[in-house]
Amino acid sequence: MVEYTESLYERSVRARDVVKVLHAAKDAPRAGENCRAAPLAYRPQVDPRSCEGKADCVTVCPYNVFEVRKIDEDQYRALPTRVRLKLWAHGKKIAYTPHADACRACGLCLVACPEKAITLVRIGDAA
Repeated sequence: MVEYTESLYERSVRARDVVKVLHAAKDAPRAGENCRAAPLAYRPQVDPRSCEGKADCVTVCPYNVFEVRKIDEDQYRALPTRVRLKLWAHGKKIAYTPHADACRACGLCLVACPEKAITLVRIGDAA
């Protein structure tokens, strides 16, 4: 018997808020390559001083690059007091990129993030 395994795309479509995805996709000046970048050509970078853990990046990313979780305690302590207070008010949650190698630079996360805490960093010339 062949076991059906849900694809990465199917999982991400099921998990996403279609309205947010469509809104983000309409924004023409998205940075990146509109999901056409080669693997490992870009790396999403989240600024912990700006991120409030609202998870819009998780919602719109078709490649499941992001996850929102409680900030690491060492990272939290290294931030300025004002930023720590803001993070505390938001449950000490920020976005992380555990699957950054899956990023295809579509730029949906950049548009969806209300704090503009995400940037796409080019990490090499990919063929």
